[in-house]
Amino acid sequence: MGAQFPTTVCELVVRLGASDAVLEQSTIHAATVHPGNRQLPLPNWTATTRPRTIGIIGDTGCRVPTAGPVQDCANHQSGWPFPQIATSAVTKSRPDLVIHVGDYLYRDDPGRENDKAANPGCVTLADRASWPCVVADFFRPAETLLATSPIALTRGNHEDCNAAQQGGAGGAWFRYLADDLRDNGSCSRYTTPVAIDAGSLNLISVDSSLADPNDDGTTTTEQKNRYTQQFDAVNHDAQQHPTHDYFVFTHKPLWMVKAAGSTQGNVTWVTHVLDAAVANTSLGRLADNIRLVLSGHIHLYQMVDFNTSRPPQVTVGSSGGEPQDNGPDNTNVPGQPVGTPPQPVTHSITQEGTFGYAVLRDNGGPWDLTFRETTGTVPGQTCTLSTSTMNKQFTCH
Repeated sequence: MGAQFPTTVCELVVRLGASDAVLEQSTIHAATVHPGNRQLPLPNWTATTRPRTIGIIGDTGCRVPTAGPVQDCANHQSGWPFPQIATSAVTKSRPDLVIHVGDYLYRDDPGRENDKAANPGCVTLADRASWPCVVADFFRPAETLLATSPIALTRGNHEDCNAAQQGGAGGAWFRYLADDLRDNGSCSRYTTPVAIDAGSLNLISVDSSLADPNDDGTTTTEQKNRYTQQFDAVNHDAQQHPTHDYFVFTHKPLWMVKAAGSTQGNVTWVTHVLDAAVANTSLGRLADNIRLVLSGHIHLYQMVDFNTSRPPQVTVGSSGGEPQDNGPDNTNVPGQPVGTPPQPVTHSITQEGTFGYAVLRDNGGPWDLTFRETTGTVPGQTCTLSTSTMNKQFTCH
């Protein structure tokens, strides 16, 4: 569609249980095809099984703002390691499924980037959010991952709508990455939750890209009501399959702790409007079989749990984008009241100042959670999620 999206996008539903999916050579009208063997990854689970290993990435694009410091996009080791993270996830973790918790497109002024030679067509301010820039920020660096595993995506605030709700990064999201792909460049500020059936595991994507847009803790009635409707829909879906595990994945966290002092109540957490919406649902909480909330937005890794029916909050926002954020002193977080109603944190693990991704493994029923650095090494503990729906917490070792 025009200069921003000079492409044809095709969709095809492949039935669960299919054993092979190959791009038919005669239908391809492109100079280069990825993956080179035209073989597309398929789910390896059935209607009664589930993915055994899940990779979680978030906030992956290379930050090139219109002013201020520019990330070293050409350095894939320490400058912008998302390409290395994608490869590491494949070789070290071998995920059956990948979940991306949002923020793909960071090149607000491609004219300031230092890897222009590798990205023809994404070299000027006018090129931002164009197809070549979507390739530069996501499709090319994620190539090894996309060729290996099915991927579930949710929108981040970097893919928000412009004032015209036409084109821009939001238009690119709906053109190439959204569940409901569009051919007219339009962008919607709010979308309905998307349910993804992964056998006996169910995922629900909640679009929180516009929640508390200034990140200042504001809770407006309009936003609370909008997200209440969304979380009511999430609960309704989860209650239809009470024996299935559910993961909610949404860009902005519901209960992530940004800072904590040594006295009780001295705590800063996000995102208040999403928490208020959950408390405002007809159930007053998330459904019992919602096991985890997976998010990004804050550029670090964190796990907090509450040993109640509230699911643990896992934040994975450290897969490539800068600047990296500071987190709380872990020793100050347990016992701090978070959410509505306030519930004390039971366990807290934060990894800051390092890029990486998270991995969930099915350990014969319970889920094991680890954070992995860029090269795939595990710098901290492995945490096992309890099977209880009333006392959801991790045991770390």
